[in-house]
Amino acid sequence: MSNQMELQQDRSRHYQALILGRAGMDLYPMPDGRKTRDAESFSTDVGGSAGNIAVAMAKAGARVGLLSGLSEDAVGDFVRNRLQEYGVDTSLITTTSGNERTSLALAEVRADDCEVVIYRNNPADLGFTLSDESRQAISQASHLVITGTSLIDEQSRANTLELLDLAAEQNCPAWFDLDYRAWNWPDLETTRRVYLEAAELCQVLVGNEEEFAVLAEDLDQLITRCRESGQFVLLKKGSAGSTLYAGETRLDSGIFPVQPLKPYGSGDAFLGNLIASYTKDADWQLAIQIGSAAAALVVSRRGCASAMPTPDQIQTLYSEREMIPAPSWS
Repeated sequence: MSNQMELQQDRSRHYQALILGRAGMDLYPMPDGRKTRDAESFSTDVGGSAGNIAVAMAKAGARVGLLSGLSEDAVGDFVRNRLQEYGVDTSLITTTSGNERTSLALAEVRADDCEVVIYRNNPADLGFTLSDESRQAISQASHLVITGTSLIDEQSRANTLELLDLAAEQNCPAWFDLDYRAWNWPDLETTRRVYLEAAELCQVLVGNEEEFAVLAEDLDQLITRCRESGQFVLLKKGSAGSTLYAGETRLDSGIFPVQPLKPYGSGDAFLGNLIASYTKDADWQLAIQIGSAAAALVVSRRGCASAMPTPDQIQTLYSEREMIPAPSWS
């Protein structure tokens, strides 16, 4: 592997990654296939981009901690307990005691016409506060992962940028999962300004074409700038696979064919398993392949956190199906 493809990391540190962002409760209409309005009952799970990524890493065998906020109530307790059951370190999570509430999502288990309704009124995850313990934890992390939702609030944004500065000081590579949701932001101009400020402090930028359009109108020019500055760009292309850009190297990857049960959760599974694999073996090709397998398994199951696969389940998929090469993509 050439030097331009290497992401410097200290694998002797306690955490393979710290994940900053949203964790919440998901409710799924039952039986599968029902619209929310026609549900007979609901099943529960942990959700939220950062929570899902953390669980994906934990189930892959990585040591991972979550930096977030949870409300001091039954919903917050549910999320915390489930995260712990999955093996995520919750010791750095802030418990909010005001009017903040842990996010709630109602997500239909349907491959088509799938509606997801998210309740984020005064969200507790934005109430995460930096402590001496969380600052110290950065020095014990091989990687830091931030998600775009951690940047929408002024105080949360300040905390995120401080963590990125600390990560740079501690030689802890930072990943930026753009996780763009337009309804979180007043306008595109504001989002672009904030995202660019955070992106300058990160070594790996992750998103789909729509999300990268937040950073720049011309994707090719953005990729060129990132390559010249030594940043990695991981472009998720859905059914067309993914592409990693690093220096002069471009690495394309395909997908594992499955019958989808729902359209969400795959991106978190992909990223969590990719990071877990890369921190272990420093092999981008293998990491992307494992991430792609995890993404395929998650969209074929109900749930998000509970659907994240184990290494044995990924190995079973390998033995049963071959990856379909990525189609041509300019």
